[in-house]
Amino acid sequence: MKIMLNGKDYVTKCNSVNELCVTLSRNIKKTAIIVNSFPLKEDKVLQENDEVFFIDKEMMPTIEELSAMLYARHTPNVHKRIQKARVAVAGLGGLGSHIAIALARTGVGCLHLIDFDVVEASNLNRQQYRICHLGMAKTEALKDEIMQINPFVKIICHAVKISESNIIEIFKDDTIICEAFDDPKAKATLANGILTNFKDKKIVSASGMAGFDSSNSIVTRKISERFYLCGDGVTEAKEGRGLMAPRVSICAGHQSNMVLRLILGDGNV
Repeated sequence: MKIMLNGKDYVTKCNSVNELCVTLSRNIKKTAIIVNSFPLKEDKVLQENDEVFFIDKEMMPTIEELSAMLYARHTPNVHKRIQKARVAVAGLGGLGSHIAIALARTGVGCLHLIDFDVVEASNLNRQQYRICHLGMAKTEALKDEIMQINPFVKIICHAVKISESNIIEIFKDDTIICEAFDDPKAKATLANGILTNFKDKKIVSASGMAGFDSSNSIVTRKISERFYLCGDGVTEAKEGRGLMAPRVSICAGHQSNMVLRLILGDGNV
């Protein structure tokens, strides 16, 4: 029968996945197996046109193997669209660092990282950095983290503070922009700058994720055809109610998921 094996056409006489493993001298205990987008937990009878992916758990895959693996996990045609996407993440703190890593894990082909700051100890309570990154520019520290997760993502870094005067130049090549600033004025400057100066770019912003209030109050709203807002819209950081990892990461999840939906052509929330 004809199947897809690691992204390529393959003809086999094997009747099951385990039999295919034996035929190809694969050690089942050391091999991750994905069949038709799902990880295999027990043997499965092979069917015509099944998509099977084998990956050695102990080896770094090639770019072709990684692409095929993501293709297998994301279902046909989805990964190709994700791989061609370019997304900007402005602000690499609690929101932005989580957003960028989620998109890198998803397989977004190009990430544009923007932040003027460096990693310092108080960031470690909610941001995707480690002690070894202290003192590093956030752009470079996050690039380092992403390279340990998906080294095949193209990363463009701008260690610069966003202002009305540089928005056009910095974001001219980006299709979707994630606003991930802590400062309300910076949020407004970026959102207004994108919506005013560009007619085709979409921005996914955030407001209200401080403290430890209900996770269910964080939602994604479509404000206009090109502007989406995630968060509860109310809970700002202040004395006695700081930014904490759980709610910040939930909001970042909303933003990165909305980006994914936009990449795949679904503008509904």
